[in-house]
Amino acid sequence: MPAFASAEPIVPTVSAISELAKALISEKISVPANAKVDISPQIVDARMLPSQCSSPIQVELASDREISRNNTLKVSCDTQELAYPWQIYISVRVDILFPVVVTTETLAPGELISPSQVEIRYIEQNSLRGAEFDDPSKLAGVRVKRRVSKDNPILSNNLCFVCKNDSVSIYVRSNSFELKTAGEALQDGNKGDRIRVKNSSSNKELDAIVTGIGEVEVRM
Repeated sequence: MPAFASAEPIVPTVSAISELAKALISEKISVPANAKVDISPQIVDARMLPSQCSSPIQVELASDREISRNNTLKVSCDTQELAYPWQIYISVRVDILFPVVVTTETLAPGELISPSQVEIRYIEQNSLRGAEFDDPSKLAGVRVKRRVSKDNPILSNNLCFVCKNDSVSIYVRSNSFELKTAGEALQDGNKGDRIRVKNSSSNKELDAIVTGIGEVEVRM
């Protein structure tokens, strides 16, 4: 539905039109629960506004399409100054921002990440690569593989939860039993990655899934 102002005759203002535009976009858009939305309507030149509207100000999408980063809205109302409805078109920018773990200082290869070195910031979705993290607590103790400059997002290829040549705990699990043994990582890996490991007791190489810092799992 279009967004309307009061039914009483009013003097249209730049701020009123801006709020109506934000309300319309907020009604139409759907975003994940962890995201933030920044709605920025174009600032209308006050000289383009009629002195008074005799009908509610109506704000609606100029085209029948989903909300995107750049949108065009039609703003209109009836006015005694014109024999036809007054109208203008304004642009509205919509930025959807997601929580991302960024560094508070430069991280060097070989460092183990501490909680004070990372924090959450909200970053516009078009700037994301899909390899970021959204929970700083899950990176505490993880080793840095590649240098990460201050204020930059940490990407999965910057880190290794298990690094090549690390000693690892190998958990062999099935529906009926669990066995823990020591081993060595033969590849770098992050949580959820499949890597090769070597059982220190048997020297047998296995495929395993990284489950945490220094831990892998073999499913039987």
